[in-house]
Order: sequence, then structure tokens, then C-alpha cells
Amino acid sequence: QVQLVESGGGLVQPGGSLRLSCASSGSIFKKGAVGWYRQAPGKQREAVAGFAIGGSAYYADSVKGRFTISRDKAANTMYLQMSSLKPEDTAVYYCNVDLGAGVYWGQGTQVTVSS
Repeated sequence: QVQLVESGGGLVQPGGSLRLSCASSGSIFKKGAVGWYRQAPGKQREAVAGFAIGGSAYYADSVKGRFTISRDKAANTMYLQMSSLKPEDTAVYYCNVDLGAGVYWGQGTQVTVSS
């Protein structure tokens, strides 16, 4: 059973930064396609950033140049460094792993960007 645990969300002022973490076990973040998604109230869940199988990173146009996805060497933890945050970045952020045989989600962490 894959368990994903996000942390690092919170309230931040526009222009501020946050780093989200997603922890798991067993080097899970190199075993499939992985990524960060977000869902704002009344909107569909959308992909924010991820690593495709093979390792190349991708970003949604709305976050390019502001967000950076990474993972530690052991591939047990995945991060999303978010900078120059905007009110429209407010959402619940989820980490995701697609192993082919199964797709797994964390419980989500709330990010609120407001003055």
C-alpha cells in the first residue's frame, strides 16, 4: 500500500514563498510518473508540475518560472518550491504517483495566498 503524506501548506502573503513536501517510502518517486496537482474551490483538479517517466520535469504555464519540483536522492520525498505566490495559487495541493498498476494521492495540503 502506497501512502503519501503532504506537508508545508499554510497562509502566505502575495509574493511570498512556500515549500510543499510529499513523503512516502520505498523510493516511490522514481518508480512512475509523479506530480503535484491542485484544486481550487469550484474548479477542477489541475496538474501543476511533475516528472514524466524518464525524469523530465514539466510545469503548467501558470506556474512556469515560479514553481520548482524536485525529489531527494533516495526518492522518498518530493518537493514543490513555490515562489512569487499569487492569490490565484490558492488551492488544496495534492501529490500523486501513477505506478501503472495503481494511482495514489495524498490527503492534500491547503495553500492560501492572501494579504
